[in-house]
Amino acid sequence: MDSKIKQIIEMIEHLVNDTTIPKNIRKVLTDANERLKSVEDANVKVSAAVYLIESISDDINMPSHARTQIWGVISALEGLKNQ
Repeated sequence: MDSKIKQIIEMIEHLVNDTTIPKNIRKVLTDANERLKSVEDANVKVSAAVYLIESISDDINMPSHARTQIWGVISALEGLKNQ
């Protein structure tokens, strides 16, 4: 599970470094990334990250390429929750 979380962290970091994504969305992604890096129980930190990212998934200012990538991150996190 840790290797999958590391892959998801890398996916999120790629989005955070994308300057075409608005700052407020990158801030939420950074917060979600910090939760994934925390020492909490895996299910707790994955659920917290999903909650944060879902809150921005329908942001009207988000570029379409970022929305697709964010859905991929959510999907990967949901897959971890179901293990």
